[in-house]
Amino acid sequence: MAESMLARVKALPFEVRQYMLITGNYWAFTVTDGALRMLVVMHFHQLGYSPLEIAMLFLFYEAFGVLTNLVGGWLGARLGLNRTMNVGLGLQIAALAMLMVPASMLTVVWVMAAQAISGIAKDLNKMSAKSAVKVLVPKESVNANSSLYRWVAMLTGSKNALKGLGFFVGGVLLTLIGFQAAVFVMAVMLGGVLSLSLWRLKADLGRQKVKPKFSEIFSKSRAINVLSAARFCLFSARDVWFVVALPVFLYDQHGWTHWTVGGLLAIWVIGYGGVQTQAPKLTRLIRGDARALTAGWAASLAVLAILLAMLPLAQVGWLVVGLLTFGVLFAINSSWHSYLIVHYARADGVSMDVGFYYMANAMGRLVGTLLSGWLYMAYGLSACLWVSAALVAASALMALALPRTTT
Repeated sequence: MAESMLARVKALPFEVRQYMLITGNYWAFTVTDGALRMLVVMHFHQLGYSPLEIAMLFLFYEAFGVLTNLVGGWLGARLGLNRTMNVGLGLQIAALAMLMVPASMLTVVWVMAAQAISGIAKDLNKMSAKSAVKVLVPKESVNANSSLYRWVAMLTGSKNALKGLGFFVGGVLLTLIGFQAAVFVMAVMLGGVLSLSLWRLKADLGRQKVKPKFSEIFSKSRAINVLSAARFCLFSARDVWFVVALPVFLYDQHGWTHWTVGGLLAIWVIGYGGVQTQAPKLTRLIRGDARALTAGWAASLAVLAILLAMLPLAQVGWLVVGLLTFGVLFAINSSWHSYLIVHYARADGVSMDVGFYYMANAMGRLVGTLLSGWLYMAYGLSACLWVSAALVAASALMALALPRTTT
């Protein structure tokens, strides 16, 4: 059975085998990334940290992600995406190793440093995976744009489903074996993935023939700049309630346990990832101007966010249903954006355009994370939801500045 499956894999085109390897790397990394986030939020809340202090633990994670996306695309173009992906895996193992120290050494500064390394690792891995898709999609395909959208949607959607699984895994591991042991298990698993990647991933994948200058890291494309600004607002709108406010609200105000909080976030992200994989079919039902479609999907999400902000928070059942619906619309918006950036990016130097775009994505997560802790502590979850609605509305308005492109 195993030999037959191996023979079938070897018979696949080279590009498909490389795509499978990159996706596998991305999946394994993402499980540890989601689990680590849940471990940090719930473990340190249990230790008595305030919501704002927990948000500050992720400050360097998000801030270094911004820098990594900006510089990482340039590194990928010069060194090859295989190298940046493997460096990302290695750095995540190092970050996990830093958290295996005795509990007395887990100071705020130490955890922030570990999270900084994890943030660098995560965005190197993501930038490499997303950029590699542009390189691997067959150029001669008659329906190249459709193929590209499907490949990007599958990679992004499956990644987010696994990140949701990571949230659940993090909550369960914290309950069953504790913080340090959970971190150790994840580090060992990633070590095996890195070994396979070093052995099988193609050298120099995506490396430019002419090495780009460092000054070229900033995009000169109006479409990419506008889309990046819209992405910044979109992801700020999610994280302003998702990262700290919602899990702490459910734990404190409604008495949910660690694993039930982790389970809800897991369901949200797994469902979000599942919808992303189907986004090409859903958006195919509506044809027309890409600018109008981008603004229209964002506007529909903004309307839902306003309705959520008006809900009485005591009705936790309706809140959960509303946030799950938010996840569906957010997934379509996110997947459509992910397709557009790879579509707009240059074929030669794709990692630089994608890196710049995901720099804005990381900046949005950074702002959303900090707002999540501060707004919740000062004004509660309702304020987080109102700010989320305003940010999504801003994303819709920015999308109106995109160039007209028929889809």
